[in-house]
Amino acid sequence: MESHRSDVFRPSSAARGQPRSQRPLPLTARMKARQSCKIRELAEALKSAGFLTLDDQAKALGLSRSTAWTIRKASHKASGLSASIINRMLAAPELPPLARTKILEYVEEKAAGLYGGSRSQRRKFAAHLICRETESTLVPEHHKVAGANGETAWVISEGRFGTRS
Repeated sequence: MESHRSDVFRPSSAARGQPRSQRPLPLTARMKARQSCKIRELAEALKSAGFLTLDDQAKALGLSRSTAWTIRKASHKASGLSASIINRMLAAPELPPLARTKILEYVEEKAAGLYGGSRSQRRKFAAHLICRETESTLVPEHHKVAGANGETAWVISEGRFGTRS
């Protein structure tokens, strides 16, 4: 009996090398996972403050139901939360302090390049953030913090947003 190519046993790619769960994720995948995790932390902060329904969460964030749903599921588009969405959330009068803290952490990490993005994209993001207390555009301060890819990153000092809880 002749052996055909289709008759030969070939282990799957997962069986050939390390198991898939033990392989390190590519850098971009790790950055996106970190970003999703931070957005999930925001959703959890809303729940811990007593905003359990989607309607309550949307109202607390000052967003539409569909945008609140996307944040709740941490499935935001590839670029993450935009500066306009962040501005709307920070301006919401019912925003709980812990949720504000999570948003500000997200802003700092995104501006520092921990979620990816080119230097110019991060600058544009930071330039579109509005500090409601002073109604001025936030200009990032340069603190020479190394970003995810090793380049010098822009960091927004927390003092520009007010104090952290």
